[in-house]
Amino acid sequence: MATALAVRFLLHNPHVVNIVLCVAIAGASVPLLISLVQQVIKKNFSVDILALLSIVTALILGQYWVAAIVVLMLSGGKALESSATERANSVLRALAKRMPQTAHRVGGVVSDVSIDSIAVDDQLVVYPHEICPVDGVVVSGQGSMDESYLTGEPFQIAKAPGTFVLSGSINGDAALTIRAMKVAIDSRYAKIVEVLHASEENRPQIQRLGDRLGSWYTPIAIAIALASWWLSGDSSRFLAVLVIATPCPLLISIPVAIIGAISVGARFGIIIKDPSILEKMETCHVLIVDKTGTLTYGKPSLTNVDCLGGMTQETALQYAASLERYSKHPLASAVLAAAEALQLPLLSVKDVSEAPGAGLFGHVEGHLVTVTGRGKLSANLAAEMPAVAPGLECVLLLDGNLAGVFHFQDEPRRESKSFLKHVGTNHSINKVILLSGDRPAEVALFAAGMGITEPHGGKTPEQKVEFVREMTAKSNTLYLGDGINDAPAMMAATAGIALGVNSDITSEAAGAVILQSSLKSVDELMHIGRRMRGIALTSAVGGMGLSLIGMGAASFGLISPIQGAIAQEVIDLLSILNSLRMILPVGSLSDFQSPVADVHAPRTESPAKQAA
Repeated sequence: MATALAVRFLLHNPHVVNIVLCVAIAGASVPLLISLVQQVIKKNFSVDILALLSIVTALILGQYWVAAIVVLMLSGGKALESSATERANSVLRALAKRMPQTAHRVGGVVSDVSIDSIAVDDQLVVYPHEICPVDGVVVSGQGSMDESYLTGEPFQIAKAPGTFVLSGSINGDAALTIRAMKVAIDSRYAKIVEVLHASEENRPQIQRLGDRLGSWYTPIAIAIALASWWLSGDSSRFLAVLVIATPCPLLISIPVAIIGAISVGARFGIIIKDPSILEKMETCHVLIVDKTGTLTYGKPSLTNVDCLGGMTQETALQYAASLERYSKHPLASAVLAAAEALQLPLLSVKDVSEAPGAGLFGHVEGHLVTVTGRGKLSANLAAEMPAVAPGLECVLLLDGNLAGVFHFQDEPRRESKSFLKHVGTNHSINKVILLSGDRPAEVALFAAGMGITEPHGGKTPEQKVEFVREMTAKSNTLYLGDGINDAPAMMAATAGIALGVNSDITSEAAGAVILQSSLKSVDELMHIGRRMRGIALTSAVGGMGLSLIGMGAASFGLISPIQGAIAQEVIDLLSILNSLRMILPVGSLSDFQSPVADVHAPRTESPAKQAA
């Protein structure tokens, strides 16, 4: 259009102007036509039909400027819609770009190779402060790796021969030699790429709101245009009605509201990965919530050590802590904190292994040390165990014999009970389900304290997935977890929210990630979605209402096609300005008030003093 305007005012040649306009219109309309044909094949008759009819009719009637204005409006809406999805994927894209493209393979000499050429069992050197290229296991060297993929805050995990390493982790100060357990395409890097492709191909769900509104708006607009043509015999009235009916408020204002909601979320420490969650949350009536790290602080503290087989508390704690420094299990940090408080020196460890669900194994000072759960013990060892006590526990085995039972307490968040009551009163949730892998008796006791009437404990990850699928088949479900071991179940829910800085953003499970470990932020996300939906509806419905008024004027010949195009631009501007209200400061978005100010740590006294 800029070129056409320049030709119009410089050359004063209308024929050249028309040629320039036709070339521009044809270039922009071909992709639209292809997209429209694909939608018709899928029996999806969207509002784009009005735009295409307007363009074709304008060209037939020689109204080239009208066609150009419609193309400009349409392309602007498509660009904004793409921007909404692109904005949502920006964090993931940044993570993907930071992945290395080469690795240092050991084979007589160390040589740099492409990560695509790495095979399983290849030995690689990861130098200090480098990013680990593939998933593997440490062969030699001792150090640590930062496995925080989301916020950049340190989440250091000690590494020694036998421990696992994940692609994308940042190595510490010591070089490590690792053996590749997976090729690059199957490692964490591949998961990031898969999420990117899926996100790019997935149209923001909230845009379906425009499609639903357009399903009745489109036939009404066409009917008015045909009636005005038939009654007046003036084809320009048909074009004028179509032009002013072009539903740019649907095509532009909704994506603008989406972008605004994503920006507001980021301002409140919420990463909205999938914009569809903004609409889905309001449709969910069942809240399925994890226990540890979600309704509790996720920072268990050691309260007692029952010693068995003549073992002393200090020795049991020293053996356990020496091994637990290589684990990222939530209980590991509690054991390490207790050992550090007693200033117990950590012993040398070899052959560390931690298979999911099986426990932690390793040789400490020549002894085979195992840290596992009561349910993983043989029948003979289980018979020697003390009675089950309230709280969390883990069992220490020394050379296959019982050596101690560690007891932990993970306090509920001060805001948990009031939050669950709040979402049931102020949001669409009418049922809360507690789903946990902890012992059923412990889960039931915790649920009673939270006012939850439907607790389900002792669930394996596979059982969690099956349970969530069954519930989702009956009613839309919102899954709230800390992002650790929750991904499969979260994927099975209608919508998923990952809470806390330990969440793994590379998982496609969560629609949104709460960076701050606060339930108030979950309420803020719900209000962001509610406000975005209200503003988007106001912009779309208000814009269509103004367009209907304009269509009435055009059908009586009061508005020409070019005037209709200009009027539609004014309507678009009003709709966009209304959608931009989404990013305006509104103070607190949440109406949830925690009864007591939350704190970062649930206990002030030393875990070691509690254990002593």
